[in-house]
Amino acid sequence: MTGLRIEGLTVRYGRGRRAMTAVDGVSLTVPPGKIVSLVGESGSGKSTLARAVVGLAPVAAGHILLDDEDIASHTARHRHIQMVFQDPYASLNPRMTVGATLDEALRARAGARLTREQRGQGIGRLLDLVALSPEHAGMLPGRLSGGQRQRVALARALAVRPDVIIADEITSALDVSVQGAVLNLVRDIQARLGTSMLFISHNLEVVRYVSDVIAVMYLGRIVEAAPTEELLARPRHPYTKTLLAAVPRLGRSWREITTPSGDLDAPDPHHPPQGCPFHPRCPVGPRVNASRSVCLTLDPQLGAARRPHRAACHFADDPAAAGGLRATGPTLDAAGIAEKRDGPSNGGHASLAAVAATDEETATKEQR
Repeated sequence: MTGLRIEGLTVRYGRGRRAMTAVDGVSLTVPPGKIVSLVGESGSGKSTLARAVVGLAPVAAGHILLDDEDIASHTARHRHIQMVFQDPYASLNPRMTVGATLDEALRARAGARLTREQRGQGIGRLLDLVALSPEHAGMLPGRLSGGQRQRVALARALAVRPDVIIADEITSALDVSVQGAVLNLVRDIQARLGTSMLFISHNLEVVRYVSDVIAVMYLGRIVEAAPTEELLARPRHPYTKTLLAAVPRLGRSWREITTPSGDLDAPDPHHPPQGCPFHPRCPVGPRVNASRSVCLTLDPQLGAARRPHRAACHFADDPAAAGGLRATGPTLDAAGIAEKRDGPSNGGHASLAAVAATDEETATKEQR
């Protein structure tokens, strides 16, 4: 198994006064066989980081390493890292059947070494892996539900046997019940194949269910990273707590969901604030506590490696700076398909069956 290591990655657009740093010196490790989730609000740089890793965005500085080999300029990096995009319908060719799409991916990996019969067997195995039936091979994307399309996109990514899969907001456009089904699928695939995965989302309830590690991104930087349960139970950065407080839950009023900084817009990325980038919105920072003037001038990335969770906060050593929030169980079990993270998976068969049943029902409704 192979892990992914990102070191000091910077993505910059434009020049001079119009220049904007979308990703600012990010370092992140995806260990072999693990799922690392990257969370943050829209515009924080999550998707830009993902696109840079797969070669779809310019890298101004930094390194992307697989097994200590820098692949930042590797022309064949797509064979090592595959990306699954947010909108599966936009990423699939509407004129190609599911079978033709997977066949193209298999030929890209093996070239002429596979016969037509062998490719057909490969397509069947890929469809089975993502809980689709052989009949789906002859269908066009327009006849599939959103969850089924996303599973085809996952199968296409797996066809080249990548070392790492990057899943960019793959559940954000799906209904809640279908989200749970796709998340079950992600967990089953990772458990069966041991593939490393960088899972990107803005929803902390989603990443809680699938992640081994969570990294929180704000304005192009990683501001906190820790094992999932540790981060959710004891967040050290005020921004992490803000994200946690913004998650809707049954029984909570809208007043409880509104966050302390929810009425303040994110800073202009073309002109980021001096000192701590989060200080203009921080609910415990200098705008409400004058004694914390250090946040106005000193970059908290300095010394972050020595703080709990590598938090980019000058007061991360004080748990009261961010406050604690106990982790609770997943909220994606409305359809009875999401199991607790530490629960048994029955070898993946039970949850894969639930995935197929949920998406078949959704596809039927859409076709009607």
